[in-house]
Amino acid sequence: MTQTPVRTRDGAATRARIEKEALRLFAEHGVEGTSIKDIAHAVGVADAALYRHFPSKDEIARALFCSHYIAIAEKIEAIGRAPRPFDEVVRDLVDLLCALFDDEPDVFAFVLLSQHAHLRFVPERPNVVSALRDIVMRAQARGEIAESDADLAAAMALGTVLQPAVFKLYGRLPGPMRALAPQMTDAALRVLRTASY
Repeated sequence: MTQTPVRTRDGAATRARIEKEALRLFAEHGVEGTSIKDIAHAVGVADAALYRHFPSKDEIARALFCSHYIAIAEKIEAIGRAPRPFDEVVRDLVDLLCALFDDEPDVFAFVLLSQHAHLRFVPERPNVVSALRDIVMRAQARGEIAESDADLAAAMALGTVLQPAVFKLYGRLPGPMRALAPQMTDAALRVLRTASY
């Protein structure tokens, strides 16, 4: 007697498709502008299938935000730990963010535009803000940049990258983000070197 093979559902593959399509839709329309029905339709499953993986649309958004934000923070921490001159560290940080914008635009747009709704759910470490503050504090301790409020310095330097990114998202700046990397690196270094706050 031959046995009929048991068909199993690949829950991990379905969850990955849900995350991929939800990320794309959230980046294009925002979390508020995307429904569970939209995500289910994009994945090609019934609405109920989504609820087997996530209890709500907000939980999908939170899980996506935390996983991507933490991954970015870990990359920033790795760059910051490298024993190199501060100028090179800043250049590599700007290059990282430009590469993310150009190569993973849905991730960049979603994390940037939905951070206010989700940052409170991210742990202190790994955390983009903490990682940048630590890099600034180490540079200050080595005398590579002026002593100042490390959080404010990190925020101001980060703004030299994020504000052009917002302009690019809304079509105000043409071309790839990488093309702006040298100018943004110079601007971030000027902010950090002239800090007196």
